[in-house]
Amino acid sequence: MKKSAKFTKKFYLSYAYSFSQFRFATWKDVLMMVVGSLCALIHGAASPLMLLVYGMMTDTFVAYEFEVQELKDPNKNCINNTIYWKNGSIYETAANSTVYCGVDIEAEMTMFAYYYIGIGLGVLLVSYFQIFLWVTAAARQVQRLRKAYFRKIMQMEIGWFDCNCVGELNTRLADDINNINSAIADQVSIFIEKISTFVFGFMVGFVGGWKLTLVVIAVSPMIGIGAGLMAVAVSRLTGRELKAYAKAGAVANEVLSSIRTVAAFGGEHKEAERYDRNLVEALKWGVKKGTTIGIFQGYLWCIIFLYYALAFWYGSQLVIETKELSPGNLIQVFLGVLIGAVNLGQASPCLEAFASGRAAAKTVFDTIDREPEIDCFSEEGYKLDKVKGDIEFHNVTFYYTSRPDVKILNDLSMQIKAGETTAFVGPSGSGKSTTIQLIQRFYNPQGGMLTLDGHDIRTLNIQWLRSLIGIVEQEPVLFATTIAENIRFGRPGVTMGDIIQATKEANAYNFIMDLPQKFDTLVGEGGGQMSGGQKQRIAIARALIRNPKILLLDMATSALDNESEAVVQEALDKVSRTTISIAHRLSTIKNADVIIGFEHGQAVEKGTHKELLERGGVYFTLTTLQNQGTTNAANDGFSKTLEEDFDLKSGSLSRASSKCQKRYSISNDADEQVEPAPVARILKYNQPEWPYMLLGSLGAAINGSISPIYAVLFSQILGTFGISDLNKQRQQINGICVLFCIVAIISFISQFLQGYAFAKSGELLTRRLRKLGFQAMLKQEISWFDDPTNSLGVLTTRLATDASMVRGATGSQIGMIVNSLANIGASFAIALYFSWKLTLVIVCFLPLIGLSGIFQAKMLTGFAHEDKKAMEAAGQTSSEALSNIRTIAGLAKEKSFVESYEQKLELPYKSAKKKANIYGFCFGLSQCVFFMAYAASFRYGGYLVSSEGLQYMIVFRVISAIVTSGTALGRVSSFTPDYAKAKIAAAQFFKLLDRVPKISISHTDGKKWDIFKGKIEFLNCKFTYPARPDIQVLNGLAVCVKPGQTLAFVGSSGCGKSTSVQLLERFYDPDEGQVLIDDHPSHTVNVPFLRSQIGIVSQEPVLFGCSIAENIRYGDNARSVSMEEVMEAAKKAYLHDFVMNLPDKYESQVGAQGSQLSRGEKQRIAIARAIVRNPKILLLDEATSALDTESEKTVQAALDEARKGRTCIVIAHRLTTIQTADIIAVMSHGVIIEQGTHAELMTKKGAYYKLFTTGAPIS
Repeated sequence: MKKSAKFTKKFYLSYAYSFSQFRFATWKDVLMMVVGSLCALIHGAASPLMLLVYGMMTDTFVAYEFEVQELKDPNKNCINNTIYWKNGSIYETAANSTVYCGVDIEAEMTMFAYYYIGIGLGVLLVSYFQIFLWVTAAARQVQRLRKAYFRKIMQMEIGWFDCNCVGELNTRLADDINNINSAIADQVSIFIEKISTFVFGFMVGFVGGWKLTLVVIAVSPMIGIGAGLMAVAVSRLTGRELKAYAKAGAVANEVLSSIRTVAAFGGEHKEAERYDRNLVEALKWGVKKGTTIGIFQGYLWCIIFLYYALAFWYGSQLVIETKELSPGNLIQVFLGVLIGAVNLGQASPCLEAFASGRAAAKTVFDTIDREPEIDCFSEEGYKLDKVKGDIEFHNVTFYYTSRPDVKILNDLSMQIKAGETTAFVGPSGSGKSTTIQLIQRFYNPQGGMLTLDGHDIRTLNIQWLRSLIGIVEQEPVLFATTIAENIRFGRPGVTMGDIIQATKEANAYNFIMDLPQKFDTLVGEGGGQMSGGQKQRIAIARALIRNPKILLLDMATSALDNESEAVVQEALDKVSRTTISIAHRLSTIKNADVIIGFEHGQAVEKGTHKELLERGGVYFTLTTLQNQGTTNAANDGFSKTLEEDFDLKSGSLSRASSKCQKRYSISNDADEQVEPAPVARILKYNQPEWPYMLLGSLGAAINGSISPIYAVLFSQILGTFGISDLNKQRQQINGICVLFCIVAIISFISQFLQGYAFAKSGELLTRRLRKLGFQAMLKQEISWFDDPTNSLGVLTTRLATDASMVRGATGSQIGMIVNSLANIGASFAIALYFSWKLTLVIVCFLPLIGLSGIFQAKMLTGFAHEDKKAMEAAGQTSSEALSNIRTIAGLAKEKSFVESYEQKLELPYKSAKKKANIYGFCFGLSQCVFFMAYAASFRYGGYLVSSEGLQYMIVFRVISAIVTSGTALGRVSSFTPDYAKAKIAAAQFFKLLDRVPKISISHTDGKKWDIFKGKIEFLNCKFTYPARPDIQVLNGLAVCVKPGQTLAFVGSSGCGKSTSVQLLERFYDPDEGQVLIDDHPSHTVNVPFLRSQIGIVSQEPVLFGCSIAENIRYGDNARSVSMEEVMEAAKKAYLHDFVMNLPDKYESQVGAQGSQLSRGEKQRIAIARAIVRNPKILLLDEATSALDTESEKTVQAALDEARKGRTCIVIAHRLTTIQTADIIAVMSHGVIIEQGTHAELMTKKGAYYKLFTTGAPIS
């Protein structure tokens, strides 16, 4: 009992969603939909109305046939419309009735033709409005839905984003909303039209003959139940399929955003397999869905043919035995109920669209209805008149919702006084950054409270609160626009003068003025064009321009050199404001008013630098550790900006400034003219499935020939009514009914075959294409990802939509085409055989039917292309916004991103409205052509019957055969939009597959050798980034490292240190000069072989969203790494003890991009990952810059351990870490100005000596 109640509830809920899809309709939309529905109702009534005419026409023909047969006898003639014997007595049949004569068949047919034309014109009008109004209303609602959905996502609290993957949200914005669109547009009006035909068809039946209608209706529930079950099943399966695809999309998103890490560790093959594993799940559900549809469709057709047999058998009884019906009435009842039933069947594909729409609507509306815990758009809350800036934590307890078992803050109490600079120090993971996020109110604490000037910040207006706060993070996020615009994000409406002032204070003015476009330089996606230090300085300018009351600095100057840091520090100190600073370089916070020491989520000590040193607590330990072994004043050494951030994090690190101005009008010319792909090539990818496709085509061909066979049987039955011998009549009717039963069984088998086989081949193709596309993306060289047209958002959208669109040209499409061709072929054969003259007349109308279909296809192809382009622009905005949601929330800029997104939606909206007109007109034409064809062909048929003695049964046979072939043509044309989209999507896809990467990562290209020593030599290398060809990065770099030596690069920001590392990894090749590896030029070396010898640890290591063990194993993707090796590597990286303290040990999940771990923990996992590889060459790119002192000591020890016996290239941010290097190379402007050991360079008293003793930058 319980179970059935549960099911009823579920069923009810799913239908509740049907209407909620329209919840964004205004009264105008409702009006449009109501009028559109009325038009659809009237359109639906047209076919049954035509049957009344058809019935009268049949009676006319039958009467005429009797007359002709009787008058063949020379002893009879026609006087006063009755047949008399020659001798003048009235002729009576065996049943004692007189025979009517004198039918003027041609005049009667002319009248019927006028009726048909009238109905046809009416249909043209209403069907245009039916489509136009519904499509327009849907476009308007979807426009609002997209806006509301995006707005709601932007409104969510940050904790929600911790639990929802950004890649999945992007897929939802694209695919799910398209599914909802399909469910509320023309499909609804077509559904109403079909249902209306169903109702009116049955009415015509009841008026014509209620007994027969009742017998037929008795069978109908079987059809209805079948259709209903199918809708429920399809909806469930679609939901499952969507879920599986969203998972695969999340994998693609993660991998493409970390493409450099994947490339460095040779993980391409592994990632492609991981992606493919998620696709298999979706494949399974897709095939189930196709099979289900096949079985139900077969069942429906089987029932329909059995019903024909029953109806004709019983109907003929009523005509012959009881004389209750005339032949015309029988046809009218039979066709009325049949058209009604068939339309009910045809309404089922609409149900499928509704079901997909409902499944999508559920997830979308669940998000829209969710009330955010912290609503950033809310107007509620106080705005204080005067803000001092006192912040106090009262027993605050906090854990992240995504990791409820790990307490981050444990009863934290502390006070931060207004106008003072407070510094937080403590080991990684002690909760320092979390407190900053609580002050910004990204999260609400689970216990205790946090006050500003004595007011609980939960009672304050959130936008206002965030407007008081300026924040600079260690890894600042810039948006893909100009430098000036990025700074404007800090505070709307600032003048250019303010911006210049802010950049001067942030010491950014000089480097900006050196750029070709100055303040109008585009910073690239995620600020990828800028070095770490440049990004940080722009972010500082952005924070300063806010003129904030509270300034939060989360290692804000970690990427700056000393000079910049001094300038920035001075600017920050100028204004009296509450400042909270987290720093790992303790020298930067010596002068803070208060220093608070953190440990295990509690504030354990508080005081000035001096007081805390005397206390000998956490701070004392950290300071002594940091000062140990530092003999010079240069204890914080020389820190530097990382110019071309070897930024494994921002996967599409594009570096175009001037050349990337095209970015706003994303329409790159190369992309504009995509020729639709040849179908032959699409089919080639489907080749392995040929047995399925053959089976499916066989089923489709049988299904296609069934309609023409029906036309023959149908006309044969009409013919039997013209036979005067009753026994012969009965015999014929029984024979025909048996044939109908046979056709029913064949139909079931062939429908199932077609459904299953094409679902299987289509799903396999989608999976194969997605996998190939993903592999092709991973094969491209890194500079391809730098191109803005290949940004993360665009690539993930392509994988999600293009592959599934390509199916539109194969799979079930082929089924439709084969079905229709078989139908047309069989119909024509039958028609031409029986009467070629009549066939020719009807054929004149077929081009019109075909043309309207072709016209529709042509128009829609154009639109499909524009639509996609336009949506891509919006997709890029949403992708950028969702990826950088923390920064946007911190700047309280959610609204401006929502506005920008809404603006980008205008274009697709306009084109959708334009499309509605054209689509409506073509639909109207194709609907009305049938009525015109009937008018002409029956009129001419009447002429042939009267003048050439053609049997009327042949007229019906030819006309119904050709008209069914016409509907088949129409069906082909109705699938043209999908087909058009498929060819364009395929062309885009093949363009990707055909692209030959400039740097091949194939295992066969290039040299390999057995004993890899690890000697590296740069010979006069010159290099510019392809995306930014006007800025020379390397300008003749020359340096040599012998096997086992350590080379350290030092130099100021932007001098090309990281770039040299990227050349060695062969992410790029030098424009001039060579990189020699063991004396082989790098461009001749096999890339996977070379990368397998290199291990890399970078400043911001990228981890993947899987377990710690998986992340360490990632170090060597060429083999399976055992658990012993993982632990061994972890011990060497000083990570083992930390991992063993976690609840799940090595199986602990690290979260998306390692978000669940502190930076030091991430760094050590990255080191373990490099050690597992057992590389001959180790690259350390600022590997310890992000760490606090304690972690740094551990990590540094781990690195020194890892360096033993390996060639090593270090890019250092503190000179103390590289004193032991064999060669120290000082770089400036892409060349080496001096090199030697620490001792040699110190005696030289050159640039290095200056740097080491003073920390001054090199000019």
